[in-house]
Amino acid sequence: MDSLLALVADPAAWAALVTLVVMEVVLGIDNLIFISILSNRLPEAQRARTQRIGLLLALVMRLILLSTIAWIAKLTSVVFELFDHGFSWRDVILIAGGLFLVWKATSEIREHVSPDDEADAKVSSTVQLTVAAAIGQIIVLDIVFSVDSIITAVGMTEHLPIMFVAVIVSIMVMLFAAPPLARFINRNPTIVMLALSFLLVIGMTLIADGFGSHVPKAYIYAAMAFSAFVESMNMLARRAKRKRVASRP
Repeated sequence: MDSLLALVADPAAWAALVTLVVMEVVLGIDNLIFISILSNRLPEAQRARTQRIGLLLALVMRLILLSTIAWIAKLTSVVFELFDHGFSWRDVILIAGGLFLVWKATSEIREHVSPDDEADAKVSSTVQLTVAAAIGQIIVLDIVFSVDSIITAVGMTEHLPIMFVAVIVSIMVMLFAAPPLARFINRNPTIVMLALSFLLVIGMTLIADGFGSHVPKAYIYAAMAFSAFVESMNMLARRAKRKRVASRP
């Protein structure tokens, strides 16, 4: 109890908490985009529930992983070598998750750019996505992002209570952000393609990270932010053009 009170009274602990919350939210953007795109393929009545289930599962996985810090530390130890390169279980998880994300993003992009006759032929398979199937795919990505998130948290602070609070707060933030983000993505088809492109890039960076070629996340998120800014300018330009056309006699 005394150590916990000392931690609460320590300004450095609060600074670490704020930094870790921001980091966890930023790292969770990838997961949030994936959940939003996937839930938008479900009937509207089931979307919010699926988003909540997906994020709560992410929270449960992160809390379970935090309670097994010793096991998490072993995930970064080399377990086998291939072509003179050592691979850990973390690398294997990142590569498998990256391949899944690349496959999922590519298949979604293909569906969005298919001609109308091909799209009509796929309507039945698209509609057949059930809540269980969506949650199953969310779980796969939750595992990957949870491992990456917890390893990042362990590297930023040694205080377990700070990690627990940061993870819980970040998931709560994403729970509030998920519904409006999903609605925004659903209303703007160009944003869907942009988001899928982001997921494709993130999948490739996960694979590269698994093979030992670390790509700083700051570069990825800076590119994402710039692309989102450019697309928002395009949306404003299209809206202004529609208003001009509508106002003509």
